[in-house]
Amino acid sequence: MLEKQRVHRVLITILYPNERKGVVFVTGAQLKEEIAAYSKSIGVDKVGFASVDPFLTLKDRLVRHRELGYESGFEEQDLEKRTRPELLLPEAKTIIAIAIAYPSKMKDAPVSKKGERRGIFCRASWGEDYHHVLRRKLRQIEAFIEERVPGSRSVSMVDTGELSDRAVAERAGIGWSGKNCAIISHEFGSYMYLGEMITTVALEPDQPIEDQCGTCNKCVDACPTGALVQGGQLDSGKCIAYLTQTKDFLPDRFRKKLGNRLYGCDTCQVVCPENKGKDFHHHEELEPDPEVVKPKLEPLLTITNREFKDTYGRIAGSWRGKKPIQRNAIIALAHFKEESALPVLYDLMLEDPRPVIRGTAAWAAGVIGGGEESESVLKQAKLRETDPQVLAEIDKGLEILLNKEI
Repeated sequence: MLEKQRVHRVLITILYPNERKGVVFVTGAQLKEEIAAYSKSIGVDKVGFASVDPFLTLKDRLVRHRELGYESGFEEQDLEKRTRPELLLPEAKTIIAIAIAYPSKMKDAPVSKKGERRGIFCRASWGEDYHHVLRRKLRQIEAFIEERVPGSRSVSMVDTGELSDRAVAERAGIGWSGKNCAIISHEFGSYMYLGEMITTVALEPDQPIEDQCGTCNKCVDACPTGALVQGGQLDSGKCIAYLTQTKDFLPDRFRKKLGNRLYGCDTCQVVCPENKGKDFHHHEELEPDPEVVKPKLEPLLTITNREFKDTYGRIAGSWRGKKPIQRNAIIALAHFKEESALPVLYDLMLEDPRPVIRGTAAWAAGVIGGGEESESVLKQAKLRETDPQVLAEIDKGLEILLNKEI
């Protein structure tokens, strides 16, 4: 549901110094056009303007979301800060929303094959970490505004800030809020990164775009885990994109659903009709390195912290460290039933200091097979293990190996 905002024409006149022309007079409408034009000139694909009215509808949804237990835990917990921009910047007058389109197709993608199975990072983790890219753009826009309106103040955020990027983008007319919980535009589909800036400069807000999803329910129907409980509402605890970022044992019911995903999930975007044929390569820094975002799985299991940082530290999918990625890689190898991985899985279950890795490796060895050798190593690991969760995973591995139901 669209958030209502007070739509009014801003009839302000702004004075700012200019070295060649002295004092310059500019209307709010002119400044808005200048900001939009400058944003486009530095590579912003869409820019919109919204009021700082409280997000009342969003607050109601967030309260209900919390009551239902749908939060991920990564969100800002103070709902007032999430829905009242003036708490983040006193005298706030406008929110400027920006969007940058990213690629949906990878050039020269390597092939996953037996003996060299590969995992995949979601499209939102291709190229340089988008948080850094958008923050640079926002800093440039902040400087541009400060130059024209000395003394103005701004607060910018990307993804991890208090405000809801999606609610702001929707209000600012960037796109509509889709049933897949993404902002969708006719130009770029949902393949857009979002960011916003709260500013003390008063600018006329743009018109929001009404919902365009209609009766289409493809994303809800295609969600592998049923995380899209209804159009526009997400049970984060079931979402594969969230699950790939957790650090504990992955619940049994989600392991087969994970496939070869290492970070994130694109299913609800791939099936969206608005994304058909959408593929944008506007920004060199967002181009994926195929060997990084579609890496071989087995080398991931023995990568050092330094190697992980050097190889993956530039992309968004590295933010939780290597442990979740390694756990997901083990599950992916089980998905492929990749027998070549068994020796390294044996080493992990016997020697790795991390219970989650030992236990997941034991489970995966059972899924992959390996006959008497796997049975022997699993039993050996069981004799040495003291962690109750790992012992439970070893038992699962043994039961699967012996073709018993669990």
